[in-house]
Amino acid sequence: MTQLRAVVFDWAGTTVDFGCLAPTGAFIDTFAKFNVPVSEAEARRPMGMYKKDHLRVMLSEPEIGKRWAAAHGRDWTEADVEAMYREVTPRQVEAAGRFALPVPGLLECVEELRSRGLRIGGTTGYFREAADITARVAKQHGYAPDANVCADDVLAGRPAPWMLFRVMEQLGVYPPTAVVKVGDTAVDVAEARNAGAWAVAVIDSGNAVGLSVEQFADLPAADRDRLRSEAEKMFTAAGALFVIANLAALPAALDAIEGVTCST
Repeated sequence: MTQLRAVVFDWAGTTVDFGCLAPTGAFIDTFAKFNVPVSEAEARRPMGMYKKDHLRVMLSEPEIGKRWAAAHGRDWTEADVEAMYREVTPRQVEAAGRFALPVPGLLECVEELRSRGLRIGGTTGYFREAADITARVAKQHGYAPDANVCADDVLAGRPAPWMLFRVMEQLGVYPPTAVVKVGDTAVDVAEARNAGAWAVAVIDSGNAVGLSVEQFADLPAADRDRLRSEAEKMFTAAGALFVIANLAALPAALDAIEGVTCST
């Protein structure tokens, strides 16, 4: 039987920044700076990845690649990725600090997890400067994990498992089956699976829905149910063990994981 020792959360869209709004706007504005319009859906598609990889994935999309070629008369290059990364960095830092408020229910959830003796960690696709300001603002509002790793700290960000392994090392927690990773994107799920940890996906506050807390609350119940159903299918296909609406449901999911017999 598994015995859980730590929960490792994603940041934007999972613990802070309801709707994962900060990264989205930064990418849309950066592409606009380079005369390449992109939609919100296109900006959200690679969410959760290291931000330089996020740029590469977007530019590799056939339609965005065509827009780039039309605007610049050539295909994009790694030099363009570097130039765009320099542009997105200050935009991301400003937005990260502005949107880093804890999502509803986070503090109560973390209090419950700590009462169970669980350690709390964090991983993020943010680079160090954006990760630091996010953590600083969150701490001012009561949320501070015991360990926190960003994509700059490791060889490669998600879906590679290195951030999760680094957090486990900092927490002194192993094996991976003692760890639950909670996130709001498919690459969060992949990070957990590649590390051999349990994957739990959260819907309401995350990138899959992409609405502010006010916009989500104003949705008709039928629309809210439809968005949750679509997200649940996506996360289940990605390999999440449990898919929850919000963090209030996490303790029950952990209870269920504790009851799952490990096959290894």
